[in-house]
Amino acid sequence: MQLHSPVFNHGERMDSRFTCQGDNISPPLEIVDVPEKAQSLVLICDDPDAATDPNGPGDIFDHWVLFNISPKINSIAENSTPPSATQGINSKHELGWVGPCPPTGEHRYFFRLYALDSKLDLEEGADKEEVESALAGHVLVHTELVGTYEKN
Repeated sequence: MQLHSPVFNHGERMDSRFTCQGDNISPPLEIVDVPEKAQSLVLICDDPDAATDPNGPGDIFDHWVLFNISPKINSIAENSTPPSATQGINSKHELGWVGPCPPTGEHRYFFRLYALDSKLDLEEGADKEEVESALAGHVLVHTELVGTYEKN
């Protein structure tokens, strides 16, 4: 399974329109080679550099938590949530995407995609820890895409 974006390559800078300095919208993503046995997908985007940024929150910052995504989809459009997906909360305790806004320096944004052998029995608003706990033992395969951003 692979995760790509048509607007940035793995390890490259994300356009500011996906951040707090732009439109704060989610980037488009493309999903390739989901296993046939997959019953659902999970997408988590977080910023581990926020935990070590001297001006950051002191914890990994969660930007997007989506679960129970249909394994039949092959893309997530810009500024959208797949109709089948259930939204979890980000580190601002809100549903949906919150764009990168690093306090200092360049940060990395890890988009992790998991193919699961089941759906997750969680309600909308679950946080990343709840989703990660629920997916344990159900992951068929996972992949990641990393974007970077530094404020202008």
